[in-house]
Amino acid sequence: MTRIAPLVLILSLAAASAQAACYADYKAKQDDPLRLHYGVMEVPEGACSRDAAASVIAGRLRDGWQLLDVVSVFGPEGLDQRRASAGAYFLRY
Repeated sequence: MTRIAPLVLILSLAAASAQAACYADYKAKQDDPLRLHYGVMEVPEGACSRDAAASVIAGRLRDGWQLLDVVSVFGPEGLDQRRASAGAYFLRY
């Protein structure tokens, strides 16, 4: 019985971390005329690094927007502090 309890705990933690949300904030540009925007996007758990998130973000941007930089990746605790700065590009894509 004592071996089952640690296994249950490990499986519970693994399931909880697999469902953890991941977000990235980024900078993008549009040419002719030059326009810039800062945005926040949810990315898959498996893309929760700057390099992996860059690939996801670049693939989702539309309307001629091109990714310039992934500023950071973070969990849900960082959403509120970025909401105002991202404006219309907060969780848009």
